[in-house]
Amino acid sequence: MGNYWVSAHITHPDTTPRHESAPTFDPMLGFPKGRKPREMKMSEEDMMAAKIPLKQRDFCAHKWMELHECKRIHYPLMLKCAHKKHEYEQCQVEDYTIRLKEYERERRLRERQKRKQQAAAA
Repeated sequence: MGNYWVSAHITHPDTTPRHESAPTFDPMLGFPKGRKPREMKMSEEDMMAAKIPLKQRDFCAHKWMELHECKRIHYPLMLKCAHKKHEYEQCQVEDYTIRLKEYERERRLRERQKRKQQAAAA
């Protein structure tokens, strides 16, 4: 987190995207055939009905549900749910990787825009 703070506030404050803000560029920019939008497997109503904690309501909520259902069924022997835990953790890793790629894409597009503006001004 320290690296983000330094780049956001000291070295590149104008090109570092804020992690809490929405993307500033068109998500289809650079994709001539378009790209598949990410969709939640569970709706907000389903997550509320299943009483999923707010921290777990992400793109992997369906895997979290499967894991906790398996834990409920195999309570004393939760080792039987190792495969479900692995699936959930793998989903978390994939989600993190996608978010990291989106952040990096936003940062590079901002740097590109800055270079173009500097070239036009020169």
